[in-house]
Amino acid sequence: MDGREMRLRRLLGQGRAVIIAIDHGMFDGPIAGMKNLPETAERINPDVDGVLLAPGMLRHCAGVFAGYRRPLAIVRLNWNTVYCFHWNYRRAVSVDGYDVQSALREGMDIALVSLTLHTGDEEQDARNVENFARLVQDCHALGIPVLGEYFPTGRLDMSPDALQEDVTIGCRIVSELGADCIKTFSTRDFRRVTESCPAPVFGLGAEKLPEQIDALRLAQSEIAAGAQGVVFGRNAIQVPDPHAFQAALCDVVRRGVDPESAAAAYALDGKQAPARA
Repeated sequence: MDGREMRLRRLLGQGRAVIIAIDHGMFDGPIAGMKNLPETAERINPDVDGVLLAPGMLRHCAGVFAGYRRPLAIVRLNWNTVYCFHWNYRRAVSVDGYDVQSALREGMDIALVSLTLHTGDEEQDARNVENFARLVQDCHALGIPVLGEYFPTGRLDMSPDALQEDVTIGCRIVSELGADCIKTFSTRDFRRVTESCPAPVFGLGAEKLPEQIDALRLAQSEIAAGAQGVVFGRNAIQVPDPHAFQAALCDVVRRGVDPESAAAAYALDGKQAPARA
């Protein structure tokens, strides 16, 4: 078994993966709950399987990866204008943010490489595929698995049917280009996405939901549709007690606990759970 396979097996070692994303500053700058990223990292539950962050933050958040049962360090390698909503970029241009060997020296366990297509510019789509494919090959040459991310251009303006079609096609392309697992948006028929990819698919949390129970229900629905895990950022960090929410999230994703029971067990509504007999 090579290093790439070992890392993949460890990510999914508990059946399904729970990944916490704190890489938002790479595109948004400091946001609520992530203004001081080392402090944010300290609030991550060590029972999660992975933490997604930017390459420059690995050294600042090293503590979360120092324990005996530590999460895997998942590092985002390319930078894409599609995430910079505050600047209203429209072309979805992808470039290298960090090279693979440098990220490996910093402590990367798994690489995240993103792909955006359907930009409205065929040449830009081709360049984005070229960037994605090269980074995947570079990672695999060094025994590093790749979490491929498919992010639709103009997602917020899409109808549910258009989003479904775009994500279904895009995730299959990411899989065909060599991704070992895939991170993407939940769709109205998410099972169609998960069943069309041989690689494990992880559903993401996307925008902050009004209540913590809503986020747990989203995770439950993604798993029920065939996802092999979830990648939650704002919904797992911008909460009163991130450690408790992430414990509840692990119960829902890995052990099939229903969201209401998980929320009650960790007092996510502010009420103490009743003592067990």
